Amino acid sequence: MKAINWRKAATSVILAGVVSLLFHRCGPGEQPEPDDPYAFQAPDHFPAPTYTFRNNPVSEEGFLLGKALFYDASLSRDGSISCNSCHQQALAFADNPAHPTSIGVDNQRGSRNAPALANLAFYPEFFWDGGVNHLDFVPINAIESPIEMDESLAEVVARLNANARYRDRFREAFGIETITAPYLLQALSQFMLLMVSDQSPYDDYLRGEGEGLTELELQGMALFEDHCGGCHAGPLQTDFSYRNNGLDSVMLDLGRGRITEHPADEGKFRVPSLRNVALTAPYMHNARFATLEAVLQHYASGIRPSATLDPEFLSPEGAPKPMALTAAEQQAIVAFLHTLTDRDFTTNPLFRHEND
Repeated sequence: MKAINWRKAATSVILAGVVSLLFHRCGPGEQPEPDDPYAFQAPDHFPAPTYTFRNNPVSEEGFLLGKALFYDASLSRDGSISCNSCHQQALAFADNPAHPTSIGVDNQRGSRNAPALANLAFYPEFFWDGGVNHLDFVPINAIESPIEMDESLAEVVARLNANARYRDRFREAFGIETITAPYLLQALSQFMLLMVSDQSPYDDYLRGEGEGLTELELQGMALFEDHCGGCHAGPLQTDFSYRNNGLDSVMLDLGRGRITEHPADEGKFRVPSLRNVALTAPYMHNARFATLEAVLQHYASGIRPSATLDPEFLSPEGAPKPMALTAAEQQAIVAFLHTLTDRDFTTNPLFRHEND
């Protein structure tokens, strides 16, 4: 799912209802027990979550409802596109490499690569440009985008209300008789909130568990922290900042500048998390690079000058500054990046579609 200007796409009545529910609703029932597989549990080595769980506590019924909706193509205009179309579990909920940019209704092609989905409860903002700052609002973009699902939120809600099974499931999850947009969005959030990826070899290393990292992986980690850790920081592998990393001299996509309308933000995009990065090719917002090796080669020799190029990539003279890495050092970094792969996450039956 990629960002569009949802402020223009969504109706004011629906958004008013979402906002009202977001800040005032307390869900029915009690918060699940910590040993409940449907309870959200933040890993000890992660930062505090940013999501407002007090307004939308995860329940088994809400999670399973959100899962059904995530895989349901009837949310799109022609019944051809679901959230899963661009976010596949085996690929850490990123898109298939055959779709460098997302494919929507009528086989329309978007302009950005669909980001992987994991650890969303800890994100302050979403999409490559940060155009949404709460998880509950994220699905509106894909549903109402004319090149993705191309449907109005109101029509989706009407379609769900016409389905007796969905009416039963919303009643079980939220205690409501009529399905409304805010509950639709919160159900989807409940599914995505449990997408916590924290069982990679790198996590085992941080916890002092498992077999540890190899000598090459440790060398790569040291090099990564020295050359890349300023942006891809902490256990989430991102500082959530917006930066221009020198892909182009002319900004065909304004990125963060499209949201802030400030020239200083043009060509800047959110630093992506690198968790499961070995599974989520191609890379960058525009799917420029097919391999991790190509990404590192960009930083070594391909950085392009522009007015908003990040200072990290500038020499004292103001020219692009390549990242000084030998071929062997690049290979070591790639080896480390593979330790961020969480196979438990990509094979967890909790997230698997019932038809798989």
